[in-house]
Parts: sequence; C-alpha cells; structure tokens
Amino acid sequence: MHRIGLVIYPGVNVMSLAPMTVFEMANATSGKNIYDIRVLSEHGGPVRSSIGVSIQTEVFGEPDFDTVIVGAASEIGESSPALLAFLRKALGISRRLAAPCTGAFVLAEAGVLDGRRATTHWLYARDLQARYPKINVDDDRIFITDGSVWTSAGMSAGLDLALAMVESDLGSDIARSVAKKMVIYHRRTGGQSQFSALLEMEPKTDRIQSALIYARAHLRTALSVEQLAEAAHLSPRQFTRAFRDETGQSPAKAVEHLRVEAARLMMEEGHHSIDVVARETGFANRERMRRAFLRAFGQPPQVIRRNATQSA
Repeated sequence: MHRIGLVIYPGVNVMSLAPMTVFEMANATSGKNIYDIRVLSEHGGPVRSSIGVSIQTEVFGEPDFDTVIVGAASEIGESSPALLAFLRKALGISRRLAAPCTGAFVLAEAGVLDGRRATTHWLYARDLQARYPKINVDDDRIFITDGSVWTSAGMSAGLDLALAMVESDLGSDIARSVAKKMVIYHRRTGGQSQFSALLEMEPKTDRIQSALIYARAHLRTALSVEQLAEAAHLSPRQFTRAFRDETGQSPAKAVEHLRVEAARLMMEEGHHSIDVVARETGFANRERMRRAFLRAFGQPPQVIRRNATQSA
C-alpha cells in the first residue's frame, strides 16, 4: 500500500485537496486500497483554510509516507520550523515529495529545491526565482519531476501531477480510467505549456468562442473565414469585425496561434516526425511551420523538440 500524506497549514487553499481525489478514484477503479490517504498538519485537528472552511487533520509526526504532498496557499507566508524540518526529513525517507502551485515556496524554504528544476504557477515564478536563486525555475511547464521531487503549475495542475503519479504506479490504463471518471483530460504532459492560446484570446461571446473551438477541432483543414463565420452563425464580414474586436487579432493570426500550440505539444511529445506534425496541424509543410515557430517562440521546431527531450 502507498501511503499518501497531504501536509496543510493555516490559510491553505481547499483546491489543494483535489489531487487526493485522483488517488481515491484510483482505489475505486482498481478495486483495491492501493493508496492510504492522510491529511496532515503540524498540530493535528482542524486547520482553517483560506475561505474559512476548517479541514480535519492528523499530526504529521515522522514522515513515514511513500508520497508527501505540500498544500498550496493563495498568500505566501513564512513556514514553521517544524514543518520545514518535516519536509527535509521526508526528502530522505519518502519516495516522492511534491508541491503543486505555491507549495513550491514551502519546499524552497526548506531547501529541498536547491539545485533542482522546479515550476509553480506562472504568476509566482519570477518571485520564486528571485527569492531562491539556487533553483532553476521553469514557468512554462505543467509539472516537473527532478529526482524524487515533483512540482506543478497552478492548483488545477496538481491533478495532472497526481495522474502522472498514478500512471507511474499503476499504469496508463488505470490513469486514463481515473481521468475519464473525473471528466478531465488524460493527461497534460509535464512538458506541456502552462499557457493556452484559446484562453489568452479571451473571446467575450459564445459565438466567437464556438468559432475558436471549431477551429481547434479542425486544424488539419484550410479553415477559411467563411467556415469560421458559419460556425459562429455570422456573415464573414460581421464575423471578422467581431473577432478582431473581441480578441484583438485577425482570424488568420488566431488560427496560426492554435496551430503553433498544437504543433508544439506534438513536437514535445516526440512521437511524430516534423512532416507529420506539420500536416496534422494544418501547416501543410515543414517550412511554413518553421516560420510560424520562429514568429511565436524565436526557435525552430527542432530546438523545441530537443529542449523537451533534454528536460525529460
């Protein structure tokens, strides 16, 4: 049995509990109690969360857990000496030590991340790097594994981190089944970017949102303005004007951003040749894709793939 200990403290965000559901569902899916899940704190008893809801905990005692996960908080404060000592011990005893989102600051304060690659929510990445210069902070990864230490991006990325752990422990079939039951994507890879072209465009109306969703689902096709306008139930002229007003860019530029995002993910996964990636994401040929990558990232696709391989 794998003992999972989630360590929380006053002001923790309740989203920190979400990854525990992944382990709970893995138990239900496999039909076995593979994971023994405990919520821990320095003193035990109720711990008040950031929204005022109290969470019942056990005293953390000795770190005799297979996996220790540190909760995240909306406000970054100073950790207690006992918590930091517990985490330092856990580094030498537990198989895995993890921190989603701002939990990385707690691991950093304990010195656990010194000399390691780590990530956190992109909003806090520069602060983490400035406070702890011994860490190699990468603000554009969903999660990073460096030895026995795992860190992830914003709090929902803790689900990706937990799914990756389940996949490592029990195989991809169980992890995929857990993701399906939780109605979440199986699974964003650790190397995937935190940023989404669809989210960054922030369309204000359902019509423009529908057009973008249609575009992302049909990247392999030519995707004319007429097609996108039809998906939005607007005339091409109305659509073009509304699209620019809502996203600040032309439909053609937005489609290129979606294609680049999809191509980058395929390149980082490393399962397909550059020609196949270019064809599947609608660039038609590798030269057009190379020029788009240079505009977006300042690097050609080969460098993106090499960097992802080295990170892995």
